[in-house]
Amino acid sequence: MKDGRQRQGRPVASLLHSVRQFAGTAIEIVHTRLQLLTTELQEEVRQVGAILLWAFICTFAAMLGLFLGALAVIFAFWDTHRMTATLGMLALFVVIATGAAWRLMNKLRRKPPLLGDTLAELAKDRDQLRGRS
Repeated sequence: MKDGRQRQGRPVASLLHSVRQFAGTAIEIVHTRLQLLTTELQEEVRQVGAILLWAFICTFAAMLGLFLGALAVIFAFWDTHRMTATLGMLALFVVIATGAAWRLMNKLRRKPPLLGDTLAELAKDRDQLRGRS
């Protein structure tokens, strides 16, 4: 009788051991993916912060420089062609703004998706679990 109970107990113990190992492996996978996600988010926040800071500094300095340059041109032609100088400066600003908007749109189109590496790793995990190595 004892021999029969031991045989029944071993498969259950083996099954429980397998379930524990599977759960441990699944937790390790999730932990690794969360670490990757955290790292990517930190990098993205740092990059965005640096980009915004330098964009502000660049924009402020450029606007100030363009404004003072435009004033200098307008004052230089104040007595003879003040309207032509003013419209010329306006046209220059419109061209610069259009070029900057075009460049910004190109950068936004070519930017890699947020959390791309994490999503790719999760897709690999999903495919492996489905048996599509």
